[in-house]
Amino acid sequence: MIYLTIVSLIWAFSFGLIGNALLGVDSIFVATIRLSIAGLAFLPFLRWSKVPSGSHLKLIGCGAVQFGVMYVSYIKAFQYIPSHLVALFSILTPLYVVTINDLRQRQFHRKYLYAALLSIAGAAVIKAKSGSIGSIWIGFGLMQIAGLAFGFGQVYYRDWKRAHPTTKDSQVFGLLYVGGIAVAVLSCALWSDWEQTQLSSKQLQVLLYLGLVASGLGFFLWNKGAALCRAGTLAAFNNAVVPLAMASSLFIFGEISQIESGALARLLVGSACIVTAVLIAEKTPQQS
Repeated sequence: MIYLTIVSLIWAFSFGLIGNALLGVDSIFVATIRLSIAGLAFLPFLRWSKVPSGSHLKLIGCGAVQFGVMYVSYIKAFQYIPSHLVALFSILTPLYVVTINDLRQRQFHRKYLYAALLSIAGAAVIKAKSGSIGSIWIGFGLMQIAGLAFGFGQVYYRDWKRAHPTTKDSQVFGLLYVGGIAVAVLSCALWSDWEQTQLSSKQLQVLLYLGLVASGLGFFLWNKGAALCRAGTLAAFNNAVVPLAMASSLFIFGEISQIESGALARLLVGSACIVTAVLIAEKTPQQS
């Protein structure tokens, strides 16, 4: 759990950075640069000869789905729905994690499903917005693709790592970034608005941090943690970043003055649900 907790804190802080420092920059371009920086950071650690036979393309494919497809679908959704709906529609990811895990294991873990559903409920309490939703089918579909891609990648890498326990994560993780970068570069070439790719020195520094720490170290530790924990815990932690991100925005980026008492109450209730979900998953006897 320690790896997932560290990454949740990193991503919570990164949420505020992206929303403030990179406002107005083409999103797919940002995703491509972040993955490229992360990939370059891990390529020196890649040991081609240490990758188990037959795993090279599997790991590249895993990264293409988990990082590439997820990023592109997630960012594309902003063109069709407002950001609060992007957040709301991401809360199904824990359910996808436990469902994909059960399908791959050909088993049904009831407590994992309970943990995922409780985690979803907690995030929904925090993220829910009032008002009319309107026509959002394309955005909703894109967010479900993103959730499925990220969920599949986590479970796939977790299973792969457990099948190859002696292989060091650092020696193979560069291959995942190769797959993610390939998808991001192709998407950038097709959809990026190149007039919105001019960066200031401050934005370059933020991108360097996001690439090395949030995307590089973050994805590495997340997948490493995924291989060590139960599937239900992994599912619940997919929404643990929600209360942390809100707390970061409120107290670090100074948005506390704009929050209503009702929103603060939702944060506390939702956080309690997510923590409880993690505890439920940890008390499940199965180690799958």
